[in-house]
Formats: sequence, C-alpha cells, structure tokens
Amino acid sequence: MKIGLYFGSFNPVHIGHLIIANYIAYNTDLDKVWFVVSPQNPLKVSSTLLNEHHRFHLVELAIKDADRLKASNIEFSLPRPSYTIDTLTYMAEKFPTQEFVVIMGSDSFENITRWKNYEQLIKHYPIYIYTRPGHPVKESQGANIRIVDAPMLDISSSAIRKLIQEGKSIRYLVTEDVQQYIEENGYYR
Repeated sequence: MKIGLYFGSFNPVHIGHLIIANYIAYNTDLDKVWFVVSPQNPLKVSSTLLNEHHRFHLVELAIKDADRLKASNIEFSLPRPSYTIDTLTYMAEKFPTQEFVVIMGSDSFENITRWKNYEQLIKHYPIYIYTRPGHPVKESQGANIRIVDAPMLDISSSAIRKLIQEGKSIRYLVTEDVQQYIEENGYYR
C-alpha cells in the first residue's frame, strides 16, 4: 500500500486541507492520505496552538466519512520537537510493508534544504508537491518529486482563528462537524 503523509498542525483543519488531501488521494497513485497531526512544539510555545489531542479530534471529525483519508497521531508518542525524517524512520519500522510518500506545499519545499537530515529524506522518500501561488518549483533539489496541481483555496488556519476571535462566522471554511465542535468547546476564543 502506498500512503501519502500530509504533515501539519491543522490548527484548525479546514476545507483547503481537505481538498488537497482528497484530490491527491484520488488523482495520484496513492492508496491513502494520512493527516499527520504535529504535536505542540515545545520550542515554540504558542497560545494560538490548540492542544494536539483536540486538533487530532477535529481532523477525525472532518474526515470521518472519507475512505481514503486517515488521521494519525503517531508524532504524539515521539520525542519533541518532531522532525519529519525521525517520524518517517519510525513509520518505516512500524509499518514495514507500507510505502510512504511525503506531501507538502511548494512553499515548504523551497525550504527543504533547511530541514533536519533532508538529504536522507529526499534520498529515501518521494515527495508529492502541491503548488502554491507565488511558489513555483524551480528545481527538484535531487528529490524524487511529483508536482500535483491540486485546487487551491486561499484559506488559512490563522485567518479562521482570527474570525473566531472576532465572533464572526467560519461556516463553509471548515466542515459542519468541525465548526460545531469548535463552537461547543469555545476553541480559539
């Protein structure tokens, strides 16, 4: 089985994330896409970052009916801060029969050479890159890359958090279940 790993804080998960993950799951050779929810980075204590278990639950709610999408909290049990290469190494040991691919935006890919042990990452794992406006992929950095032209929505988690703080509607920016759960629990206020 070929699994795409879509890393992020998903703070909160929104329609833009879901469109990218679903598009990649159904328009590439991947069997599944896992949302790998990154835990709170202890080096960057941010009051805007919701507890990782709450963010994981919101992802589970958002994709509960999606066959090819799965939420993963694998990084919760790994040393922190979590580095992609360490997570990949752990997952390769834990799931030896699976083939893993990293999914990332072209903006993140621009900075790949700054990542911990990026040489190991690009040598052992294909990278599926969804293009973000203003961030064309100019070179592969020696990585096995595949450009995926997924539909892009100009939505950000930070803009959603701001709307919540201002008491404005986030309807249609997140799934109904996610909106309801955020409101019921008073998240991001």
